[in-house]
Amino acid sequence: MTQTGIPFVFMRGGTSRGPYFNSKDLPQDRETLAEVLLSVIGSGHAINIDGIGGGVAVSTKVAMLSPSDDDWADVDYFFAQVSVEDRLVDFKPTCGNILSGVGPAAVEMGLVTPCDNETEVKIRAVNTGARVLARVQTPQGALRYDGDTAIAGVPGTAAPIALSFMGVVGSSTGAFLPTGNLRDTFEGIEVTCMDVAMPMVIARAADFGLTGYETVQELDDTREFFARMEAVRRQAGAAMGMGDVSQSVTPKFGLLAPARDGGTIATRYFMPWTTHPSMAVTGSQCLATCALTPGTVADGLLERPTTSPANVVLEHASGTIEVLVDFEMNNHFTLNSAGLMRTARKLADGLIYVPSAVWKGH
Repeated sequence: MTQTGIPFVFMRGGTSRGPYFNSKDLPQDRETLAEVLLSVIGSGHAINIDGIGGGVAVSTKVAMLSPSDDDWADVDYFFAQVSVEDRLVDFKPTCGNILSGVGPAAVEMGLVTPCDNETEVKIRAVNTGARVLARVQTPQGALRYDGDTAIAGVPGTAAPIALSFMGVVGSSTGAFLPTGNLRDTFEGIEVTCMDVAMPMVIARAADFGLTGYETVQELDDTREFFARMEAVRRQAGAAMGMGDVSQSVTPKFGLLAPARDGGTIATRYFMPWTTHPSMAVTGSQCLATCALTPGTVADGLLERPTTSPANVVLEHASGTIEVLVDFEMNNHFTLNSAGLMRTARKLADGLIYVPSAVWKGH
């Protein structure tokens, strides 16, 4: 055999897509695993012509599932971000959009037995330790993908998947404010460094000479902005205790501006070397929390909700995303949980093939 076949389910999860694997079907050592994932995606080519990646970061993501040994969780979800061209695999971050497909994928793989009407899938995000409760539609014990729920960035409608995120504070750095400050200044740009579901560096769009309402293409074409942003991100990453982040997709970067389309606040999210076409689920939690926290760079950009839970509507490049934030405000802001509604759809399943020279299989 010149190729090794690996069982997979190919799914759209939220506004991302990628292969979902049962971890038992993959190599266990990290170095070989990375090589397999590079081959699966076709990393190293602009359009991933020799793999199933889509040539953009939202379609070069991988989910690996396994039964959980956590007393609370049903399923462990291990995430990998594979680069489009640089042949890099980053196992540090997680992805909330891909997580949207974990519930149905776990049912598809037989890791979770569906209930009648609705199935609750308890997920441990291995990369960050977060706990997520996903409610998946399973009428008469069968997965349902069609429905009336629309999310910005995805055409049409599908069955709703309700996600409740817990334990997301300090997911990567161990601290809500990794630098210990509500605001820091790097390269003359004032930022808030925050770690909620995803470590982020958040700034005001105006401080970069931007409106915050630019299209994805307009931002991607502004390479001077990306150069300035990357310089800020690297310094902030070091200050957050994350070391040299030049080869890591974290911390992510976000911009804030006053809302203009009826939302709570306008946002743009970066992956970080290109503009996200819509909004990351993890990033939305961090940005919403930043918006609600007094003293951050969000001050003056919104009329801040004061009662909990607060429905924070983030305007982004493709529309809006709503984050229901349960919090307490005593002497300081405390996040309890964040909830979002997403959708997912199974696109294909079967075997994905990698050269035997990459991995001969178990």
